[in-house]
Amino acid sequence: MKPRITVITIGVDDIEISLRFYRDGLGLMTEGIIGKEFEQGAVAFFDLQAGLKLAVWPRKSISHDSGLPLSSASPTEFTLGHNVSSKAEVNAVMAQAEHAGAVIVKPAHDTFWGGYAGYFQDPDQHLWEIVWNPQWTAQD
Repeated sequence: MKPRITVITIGVDDIEISLRFYRDGLGLMTEGIIGKEFEQGAVAFFDLQAGLKLAVWPRKSISHDSGLPLSSASPTEFTLGHNVSSKAEVNAVMAQAEHAGAVIVKPAHDTFWGGYAGYFQDPDQHLWEIVWNPQWTAQD
């Protein structure tokens, strides 16, 4: 398999709340909710970086499309990592997320491995890590 991930889709309970959180709160670019004319089709895509999008799609629609039963969400199944250029940027993104309605799970702090990071949860409890790693250069 060649690493060609183009969309990361997360299940949400209320697509309108997620749209407002990611678009209005975090400032991610989107065309808004599309596919409303199709049963189980409403989805919103957000531009992340070249060739990569974040999709929010109702959990019920994912269940219907995949054929798997709807189950309870677990915030520790995966994290979304957002690498930034400095400790100050970690603090700024964490503050922006909190202002947008995120729950700060772990405030930004110096890490054991020499970086700086914090965690927040979006309205559907998806866990985001905002991190500065001095060994990596954040790509714009």
